Amino acid sequence: MRIARFDHAGTIVTGACAPGADGLAVLGDTDPIALLSAGASAIEHAIAGATETVPFAGARLRAPIPRPPKFLAIGLNYADHCAEAGMPAPDFPVFFNKQTTCVIGPGDAIHVPRASALVDYECELGIVIGRRCRHVPADRALDVIAGYTVVNDITVRDWQLRAPTMTIGKSFDTHGPIGPWIVTPDEIPDPQALGLRTWVNGELLQDATTAGMIFSCAQQIETLTTAFTLEPGDIIATGTPAGVGMLRQPPRWLVPGDVVAVEVDGIGRLENPVIAEPADTATM
Repeated sequence: MRIARFDHAGTIVTGACAPGADGLAVLGDTDPIALLSAGASAIEHAIAGATETVPFAGARLRAPIPRPPKFLAIGLNYADHCAEAGMPAPDFPVFFNKQTTCVIGPGDAIHVPRASALVDYECELGIVIGRRCRHVPADRALDVIAGYTVVNDITVRDWQLRAPTMTIGKSFDTHGPIGPWIVTPDEIPDPQALGLRTWVNGELLQDATTAGMIFSCAQQIETLTTAFTLEPGDIIATGTPAGVGMLRQPPRWLVPGDVVAVEVDGIGRLENPVIAEPADTATM
C-alpha cells in the first residue's frame, strides 16, 4: 500500500491506496505517521471507509512526512561509492543527521544556496520507522519498518567537508527531498534487491542496486537502536552508490535550471527542479 500527502480542496490531506489502484483515497487530516504505525489492517480499513478518490494524475503530491522526528543518514555505504572516492570501506557505519527543516516534496524546488555552488545529488532508499524501538537485533529489524520512500540526499560538498560530522553540509533548506509516497513493506519483500537511479536533465548518472550496500537496512537499524530510541516517522537514508556529481570528471554540480530525478524500484520516482536560492529566504 501507499501513503501520501497531497493538495485537495484548498488544503493538504493524507491519502492511501492498495496495490493496483488508479488513485488515492482521501483520508482528510489523518496523521500519516499514526496511520503507518497502526499497520496494514488499519490502512485497509481507512481506504475502505473513504468516500472520495483522487486520480494519481490529478494529485499534487507533497512530502509524505513533512517534519520527521529524526532524519538520519549514512555515508560511504556502497562499495562502488567508496571506490570512486578512493576511500576504504568503513568498518563501522558512518551516520549523520539531516536537519528536518531541509525536507521538501515532489516538484518542490531545490535551492542552490547563496553560500556555495557545489551542490550534489544522491539517490537513496529511505526507511520509515513505524514503532518506538530500542536494542533491535538485525534479524528482527525489518519488523519495525513501517514503509519505504525515496530520498535525494542533496549535499553542499564544501560545507560537508568543513565539518567531520557532515551535518551542516547535508542540512541546507530544501536539501532533503523525499517521496513521492511511502510504500508499505508488503510491497517490498527484500529491501536489499532494489534498483536505484538518478537522472539530471534526462541524463542517467547513477544506476545501481541496494545489494551494493555495505551495511544492510537491518544492520543500520540494529546499530542505531543500540545507541538510542527510534520513533514512528523517523527516516533513515541508507546511502548512495557511485556516480555522484563531485567525483565525475569534470564534476557535475546541480545548477539553476536543472531537473533532478531519483527513482527506486517498487517505490517510485521523485523529481525536483533546481533554482537559485530566492532573495526572500532571509527571516528574522
